[in-house]
Amino acid sequence: MSTGIFGCVQLFFSYFKELVGREVTVELKNDLAIRGTLHSVDQYLNIKLENTRVVDQDKYPHMLSVRNCFIRGSVVRYVQLPPEGVDVELLHDATRREARGG
Repeated sequence: MSTGIFGCVQLFFSYFKELVGREVTVELKNDLAIRGTLHSVDQYLNIKLENTRVVDQDKYPHMLSVRNCFIRGSVVRYVQLPPEGVDVELLHDATRREARGG
């Protein structure tokens, strides 16, 4: 029996845990994009970044002094992963298993 959305969240949670210490870019639903080192992620896909910098500094000058941040998972639109950190075959296999129901 499929675990539905919970299974998908667990898949991404497991994957993001492997990227701790790597640089990622998080784009929020309000179009703010923040690049930084992934410090932690939890089961709700809340993200903590360190050594952050805003991608579009001219648009968000008030964010220049922010160096660490906590991002609530529900406001994340995208997470851009380092290309060398993506195991495409592993993700394909996991999504196929999830689609088949386990």
